[in-house]
Amino acid sequence: MEPQSSNPPAPGRLYRLGWVVYLLMAVAGILWIGFRVDGPIPAALFFDRRSWWLDLLLGAGSGLLLLGLWWTAERVSPLARRLEDQLAAVLGPLSGSEALGLALLSGFAEELFFRGAVQGQWGWLSGTLLFALLHTGPGKHFRVWTLFAVLAGGLFGGLMVWRGNLLAPMVGHFLVNGINLRRLASRAGDSARLAPGSQSEEEG
Repeated sequence: MEPQSSNPPAPGRLYRLGWVVYLLMAVAGILWIGFRVDGPIPAALFFDRRSWWLDLLLGAGSGLLLLGLWWTAERVSPLARRLEDQLAAVLGPLSGSEALGLALLSGFAEELFFRGAVQGQWGWLSGTLLFALLHTGPGKHFRVWTLFAVLAGGLFGGLMVWRGNLLAPMVGHFLVNGINLRRLASRAGDSARLAPGSQSEEEG
């Protein structure tokens, strides 16, 4: 039996692509908003110094609500379970720090672009629909993801309209992505260990 390597499995292609896409999205959002306001982006776009705590609570509440909806869908819908299996396979195993970093970047970049730039320019409906279009793919099971993105985008966009800043949407988005990425990464790691020819199977 060969000695087991101490190096963790490399993240999948979805993880690497995600960093590139989200960094480009963040830059595009900053440039778009900067041109629109014709100057530095005001700090008020990101948080309200007088009631940041309320936005923090609203963001956490919205994230937990969306997680509850997703977990319910995963339990009752075979399409949702199939979607999770496919996303986990493409994502690959991630460490806790990798999942946290990707969740932070995606929550910041997507909210800055879709709620800050697109919604700020064209309104709530456009921001919600374009956000949903980003979460599409082949097959019926991806329609579950798109529908969930419509609900999430509409909720985060509504928080932006109500509160006038991005803190609540960013917190909610980060919470959803952080917990779900960790779950998917754990599932991908379990699948890799149980795959034919894996080290764990050989040791057994």
